[in-house]
Amino acid sequence: MFWKEHSRDALMSYHDEQSRRSWQNPEQILAHTVLGPGDTVVDIGCGEGFFALPAARIAGNSGKVIGIDINGGAVSRMLEQARREGLHNVSGIVGSGEETRACEGCADLIFFGIDLHDFSDPRKVLHNAREMIKAGGTLCNLDWKKKETPFGPPISKRFDEETAAALIREAGFAVLCIEEVPPWFYLITAVPDVTDR
Repeated sequence: MFWKEHSRDALMSYHDEQSRRSWQNPEQILAHTVLGPGDTVVDIGCGEGFFALPAARIAGNSGKVIGIDINGGAVSRMLEQARREGLHNVSGIVGSGEETRACEGCADLIFFGIDLHDFSDPRKVLHNAREMIKAGGTLCNLDWKKKETPFGPPISKRFDEETAAALIREAGFAVLCIEEVPPWFYLITAVPDVTDR
């Protein structure tokens, strides 16, 4: 995700994991989810595994993390890093969120890490998420607030909290809560809406 509006230095910081950790800590964010040992996680738009790899450490050997991303190079780098760390519970699928389902009813947690706004058809991606989630599973959507930030996507491209929540509800989820995640994000937690089926 490269945004032309921002300087080269800001873009390099965005993509450098250590720099990114200074403004977005994946372990702290995942602590706001229900993720635990033995869980199956589907990270849609996983990139190089910024959230998928910490999720794999939490899920442990009895759990599983499936990363989906359209960028094959990013998926390969995630899998290579998992191999270096001895994380044998990580797999990757190269494909678009609109066209890819990792499983049917397998996921304890579906996770979007600041990317729902990036999909050409977020409704279709969320419909696929609904098909992949277990009856008792949880969907978490972390995304940028719709306000000025030092870097990130253009404001016009971002979803505000209510727009994202409406899309999630439309896909067959019940929104449990919307939390602020400093400094620039929000986290929507939702579960399958059993009255929807």
